[in-house]
Amino acid sequence: MAYGLLLIRIVFGLTLAAHGSQKLFGWFGGGGPRGTAGMFEKLRFRQPFAMAVLAGLAELGGGLLLVLGLFTPLAAFALVVVMLIAIATVHWEKGFWSTAGGYEFNLAIVAAALAIAATGPGRFSLDNAAGWAGSLSGAWWAVGVLVAGVIAALVTLSVGRTHTLHAGRATHSH
Repeated sequence: MAYGLLLIRIVFGLTLAAHGSQKLFGWFGGGGPRGTAGMFEKLRFRQPFAMAVLAGLAELGGGLLLVLGLFTPLAAFALVVVMLIAIATVHWEKGFWSTAGGYEFNLAIVAAALAIAATGPGRFSLDNAAGWAGSLSGAWWAVGVLVAGVIAALVTLSVGRTHTLHAGRATHSH
């Protein structure tokens, strides 16, 4: 089991860290902070540059923490929040399948992050070396990460975006 968790953490964590480096540094064909801020601006976030940096840090930092098996619930939380916001703002309206721009991939990331929070990082982790892997994992940790992630995403979506009333219903403004 320890080797399986290590493999998942390395591949999953490095994949997400690479996504974060696209946002933060423009690596791997990414837009860097300015290009990513343009996307967040189109999504009507009040502080698009700050959102670009935060999303990039969450993916890069969360991914690297997973690779190391360090502060595993915090890593899972960071990834869950970013993915829930991505689902809500970009992917939900396009349906399930990622081939149509849907939320399939983002949901898989949420599930994997929660599963790692539930099982813990395994024997080959810094959490384990520090002696706290057992106390920082379990089903309740996964539930806590999910609940906290949903709350953080909802707060970000409601406070962090511009809203106006138009024809009696809430809409997003430029």
